[in-house]
Amino acid sequence: MGESTNPRATLRFDRRIRLEFHGATITSDAGLLACRELDDALGLTETANECLQESRGGRNVQHRLVGLLRQSVYSRLAGYEDTNDAERLSDDPTMRVIVGRRGGPERPAASTNTMSRFETEVLTQDGNVEGLGRVNAEWVDRAMTHTAHRRVVLDMDSSESPVHGEQEGASYNGHWEHVYTLCFVF
Repeated sequence: MGESTNPRATLRFDRRIRLEFHGATITSDAGLLACRELDDALGLTETANECLQESRGGRNVQHRLVGLLRQSVYSRLAGYEDTNDAERLSDDPTMRVIVGRRGGPERPAASTNTMSRFETEVLTQDGNVEGLGRVNAEWVDRAMTHTAHRRVVLDMDSSESPVHGEQEGASYNGHWEHVYTLCFVF
């Protein structure tokens, strides 16, 4: 009586990852590894395989859809506001582990150009815009199965990403001029 019937999310930290100091392989984003473990325990980013459509084809595809989504989400989680930092992050030891490329953490994550194409071409396709909505709903459902609470309080906030020129989808803002207006829900 009084016992929780909700399944517990168990984290299994990757024991191959060690904390050491070697000047060439320093990261400032090691805290993201705990988030990735929670992601794996709940199966969050893996839902992209079910909800998003892969439109890229051919032999030159080097990064899986789920890996690109992880790099996009986790770089924002770490405070990087756009894909401009992807080049540097592609060699970051933490980001290489988070992306989980075939061949292990020795393989780099996606470059700035790859991430920009992913976010502006792949994610913006009609089926994928709807799929992102399904991904969000699935993430909430999976998280709610691990809590006794049946009510969720969402904190919504907006942010601006300034654009230069006449980019498609930009809107006018009196302070920032032309921007992409982003909505965050926490």
